[in-house]
Amino acid sequence: MKSFQKELKRRRTFGIISHPDAGKTTLTEKLLLFGGAIQEAGAVKSNKIKKGATSDFMEIERQRGISVATSVLAFEYRDIKINILDTPGHKDFAEDTFRTLTAVDSVIVVIDVAKGVEEQTEKLVEVCRMRNIPMIVFINKMDREGKDAFELLDEIEQKLNLTVTPLSYPIGMGYDFKGIYNIWEKNVNLFTGDPKKDIEDTIKISDLTSNELDELIGSTAADNLREELELAQGVYPEFDKEAYLEGRLQPVFFGSALNNFGVRELLDCFINIAPTPRPKESEERVVKPDEDKFTGFVFKIHANMDPKHRDRLAFIKIVSGKFERNKAYLHVRHNKNLKFSSPNAFFAEKKEIVDVSYPGDIVGLHDTGNFKIGDTLTEGENLNYRGIPSFSPEHFRYINNADPMKSKQLAKGVDQLMDEGVAQLFTLELNGRKIIGTVGALQFEVIQYRLEHEYGAKCTYENLNVYKATWVEAEDEKSEEFKDFKRLKSKFLAKDKKGQLVFLADSQFSLQMTRDKYPNIKFHFTSEF
Repeated sequence: MKSFQKELKRRRTFGIISHPDAGKTTLTEKLLLFGGAIQEAGAVKSNKIKKGATSDFMEIERQRGISVATSVLAFEYRDIKINILDTPGHKDFAEDTFRTLTAVDSVIVVIDVAKGVEEQTEKLVEVCRMRNIPMIVFINKMDREGKDAFELLDEIEQKLNLTVTPLSYPIGMGYDFKGIYNIWEKNVNLFTGDPKKDIEDTIKISDLTSNELDELIGSTAADNLREELELAQGVYPEFDKEAYLEGRLQPVFFGSALNNFGVRELLDCFINIAPTPRPKESEERVVKPDEDKFTGFVFKIHANMDPKHRDRLAFIKIVSGKFERNKAYLHVRHNKNLKFSSPNAFFAEKKEIVDVSYPGDIVGLHDTGNFKIGDTLTEGENLNYRGIPSFSPEHFRYINNADPMKSKQLAKGVDQLMDEGVAQLFTLELNGRKIIGTVGALQFEVIQYRLEHEYGAKCTYENLNVYKATWVEAEDEKSEEFKDFKRLKSKFLAKDKKGQLVFLADSQFSLQMTRDKYPNIKFHFTSEF
């Protein structure tokens, strides 16, 4: 038991969220660098370095310099086992990110010093606030000109509705960027602009009034720092760990991930204050991580992680107990026992087979089509973890087969990609035509690309005028009203992948008219009702 408690205490599982281009993937890389997991971190944009970012392993991600899929990375730092979920920032992949947030215990929000708080950050932080997930804010790119520190802190408070307290403070910015004063550890880290130099080089300064500070950064910068720190300590609350863990207070760090600067401070504080695995609600009860029996849920499925093998991996977040290799576990939805001979732990492109995993860990299980997103695995208890809905898509297109010889491959590819949650598939009741609905338009390209490269199937799209897909719930399916609705709206009705009835409204007006005409039928925007 002692070793189980010890393993539990050294786990930290968190997600990194932000607007695209704020530096999320770069920060992930630098954290791995500190964990000694990679020797050289690749910049996402630079074409000179042939080595792309370690956490972007899909060809399309490397071409565009964006992350498309959530990647899972684990490393050890100072005897703490850290699991990072790097999420796509691009709004077209928001659904993948929302799902990932069900699997993390805390979050680091990355904000660009010049652009401040952007729209995608607002949406993601709102999801975290709904779930009271503890958040740390990292203000990135301090080596570029941007907004003043106070202005940024105000903007975070107002736009994101957070209560912040700085735990490090920048000395100048952009061209005049001198370094960072670490409020948490009371020391100064000077910025050389050379990421190859020793990044551990900090100078302890316990007394800010001493002349030592003037000698280090010059008297003008030193006086500025003293003034601003005094002001900051007057305006912002003191750091309180309890408030942070309950999601009521958010510490802020400054730095430049590209130059490896301010990242160590963030990591050292993070392993000290971030929560160990947290309890999770299921439909039946609240499950605590230190329970003996194993439970976990699938929050993501990724097909063809390895193009050579056509494999599908189901990513499972372990909530309680320990997960052991070759032990039979109950798949609750199918009510059957499954064994896993090669559960994987991840490090970007490297996967290792693990014998035992603990709460907070993410395990990849090879899947032959048993899993769907949201499935629960247990040691026999009938549990269902909830909170992974499908959202109503915003873009719709007919999908057509471009190569009649490959219709089997196309059907299989579409089927697997939909299981993965890349997009949603609707089949028209009238003629059986297939419609793909996505949250963002870029998804269509990703689907087309992956169908061709992973399944050898070509498809074309045809535009379709649909405003929203709504899930239909009727009080009485035998009623005249429901029969009338089905008859009159027959060409707008489809079934989703689970066989639920969906009404495809072509405009907001027609949806409202339909609602008014059939008061006993409910129309939902998410598949969980």
